[in-house]
Amino acid sequence: MKDEIANHRFDSLSRMHKLLDIPAPMHPLVSLINNASGTIPLERLPSPHILNFYKISYKMNFQGKFKYGQHYYDFDEGGMFFVSPNQITGAHEALSDQSGYTLLFHPDFLLGYELARKIKEYGFFSYSVHEALHLSEKEKTTIIAVFESIEEELNGRIDNFSQDVVISQIELLLNYANRFYSRQFITRKAVSSDLLQKVEEVLHTYFKSPNIQKQGLPTVQFLSEQLNVSASYLGDMLRSLTGQNAQQHIHNHLIEKAKEQLSTNPASISEIAYQLGFEHPQSFSKFFKLKTTMSPLDFRRSFN
Repeated sequence: MKDEIANHRFDSLSRMHKLLDIPAPMHPLVSLINNASGTIPLERLPSPHILNFYKISYKMNFQGKFKYGQHYYDFDEGGMFFVSPNQITGAHEALSDQSGYTLLFHPDFLLGYELARKIKEYGFFSYSVHEALHLSEKEKTTIIAVFESIEEELNGRIDNFSQDVVISQIELLLNYANRFYSRQFITRKAVSSDLLQKVEEVLHTYFKSPNIQKQGLPTVQFLSEQLNVSASYLGDMLRSLTGQNAQQHIHNHLIEKAKEQLSTNPASISEIAYQLGFEHPQSFSKFFKLKTTMSPLDFRRSFN
């Protein structure tokens, strides 16, 4: 499997263009593949494969699943997805319709620009399961217009301003994606609320477990795996609903459990710290005081 993936690594945009039998990109570090007509044979791409560059795609009519890393995007009447460099990606099942747009750009294209740093802050490059961006009709028009502007710039005369213009358009595309994902969290509130309820259930069960001392403190990664979503998506979804990220939700449960133990359990502070999953009592005391402004001992004394 490793050898197969190694053979299916795309180190250059030119190699991908050649495989798809389309003209070489005008710029070696960025290209826009316009497949709105659905005539470009994207099925020629090996599955799975790895790209050494960023990929932003909008699939107009595709329905089904698309693999990214160890997980899958679920699409319903098309959508957008975002792939960062060196991620395993590829089709999971036969694709009936791959019409749409695909923007590819190498990280080196961003060097010297603020976007080189900022792009790592866009969480949707780490989304994976059931997390495609589903666009409204108006949003589709907006996104397609940006893709077409990038295409026009890349197909025109390359000059000293071309890189500035394209990078500004890429950032515009990413900012629209941020806005539309925020809208999606709201319009799909039933799904998001259900996920929030499951977050609470998982944490409640975890802190009730008699094995918590052996398991240690729950992590965001553990929580995301239990819910079958990526950590980035989980954090963004929770922030949109509650204003708090996944780590803060874990801490809230931990503090409530600590208060319960300190007020009802006669065990020592150290014993309670271990029972809650802390490796060191000092860490528990520091954490509790940070969150409540009181030491565990002072909190306990307030009940006596």
